[in-house]
Amino acid sequence: MTTELNALLPKLLPEVKRIAIEAGEKIMVIFNRGFDVDYKDDKSPVTEADLTANAHIIKELKKLAGDFPILTEEEAALPFEERKKWQTYWLVDPLDGTKEFMNKRDGFTVNIALIHQHKSVLGVIYAPVFDVSYYACKGHGAYKDSNETQGKKIKVRALADVPTLAVSRSHAKGDLLAFVDNIGEHEIIRTGSSLKMCYVAEGIADIYPRLWLTSEWDTGAAHCIVDEAGGSLVKTDMSPLLYNTKDSLLNPFFFTIGGNDHDWVQYLPKSDV
Repeated sequence: MTTELNALLPKLLPEVKRIAIEAGEKIMVIFNRGFDVDYKDDKSPVTEADLTANAHIIKELKKLAGDFPILTEEEAALPFEERKKWQTYWLVDPLDGTKEFMNKRDGFTVNIALIHQHKSVLGVIYAPVFDVSYYACKGHGAYKDSNETQGKKIKVRALADVPTLAVSRSHAKGDLLAFVDNIGEHEIIRTGSSLKMCYVAEGIADIYPRLWLTSEWDTGAAHCIVDEAGGSLVKTDMSPLLYNTKDSLLNPFFFTIGGNDHDWVQYLPKSDV
């Protein structure tokens, strides 16, 4: 990472926090008054809240130092031929957990990441219902703001005797069920969106196994937060999860792992090993 970018990151971080919170406030206005649901070409749902948050984030990011390109879930149709030229860019999910939002549940977030040379170097996640922010930039640690505390440093925990898994409410099936069964005794936290990775980062869960499709904007912000909290986000063969390396913006299956070097691969269904 260049000296200039390294010096810029801690200056950008509070601005990105502000932008994420403002987007979350706009989402909550729509959440509380009601909304219609449309569907994109890939059949995934989109609401007024997705689009409103997206527009606000783009407008505000364009004002920040660096003038980096912006890739968001709602404007993802950029060809790889153009994207592959980017060294540094913003990666945004304006409303992660749209199904949670649609079903009037609390597990949705605003995710904003800065990616540099295929790695996440800044991440902010804001959970509007809880009014909680998680944030980090490379080399400066990971933090959480809540009603109780501001600027609380967070760290992953050592592996508990009975591991706690963070899992999705929507995708607890198939390979994941087999993986969980293979572990044996365990505890589970169910929630939506990038909160599962945040729970690993702050030492509430030991692992978030994702054996279902996600996109790069789903993990970008959390990736830096987990790294700076002392954890790791890796593919299920334990190799690094990288960004903007191919035409598809889909992630492979991955693990978000806390403060442990446990052999989680051994619990994968044979078809995934």
